[in-house]
Amino acid sequence: MKPRMNFYQAAPKTIKALTAVENQIQSSGLELSLIELVRARASQINGCAFCINMHTLDARKHGETEQRLYLLNAWREAPLYSDRERAALAWTEAVTLISETHAPDDVYDELCQHFSDAEAANLTILIGTINAWNRLAIAFRAIPPSRARAASAA
Repeated sequence: MKPRMNFYQAAPKTIKALTAVENQIQSSGLELSLIELVRARASQINGCAFCINMHTLDARKHGETEQRLYLLNAWREAPLYSDRERAALAWTEAVTLISETHAPDDVYDELCQHFSDAEAANLTILIGTINAWNRLAIAFRAIPPSRARAASAA
């Protein structure tokens, strides 16, 4: 696979605006570990290798465990996630797959039990932005750095 373009260079002002939204979410009060779990889960659903790689690395930097990252794709069956995280992950799936789910009331009701209105809004904006990044990375074929490739080039 070969990258189609560097969208950072092609649309720097727009990327700067999207990055500003990301920075606002980072300072919104949502836990950094939760933010990275949501980013990683949405990226898994969308099949974005570049973003899965980035956000699992970032999650580890924020103290996330290997086991929780390995089990993220099967979070419903794994007892390692808090009720708040489960509500956020269910909402992430519902919003990421919005054309299929239409954000069901039961998932929203569960979200509201664990998040304030401001937190729910910020979480939903987070989900929207990671979906935007996923679409950019997939559409323009962003390639995650490869340790094997980097080692063989050295």
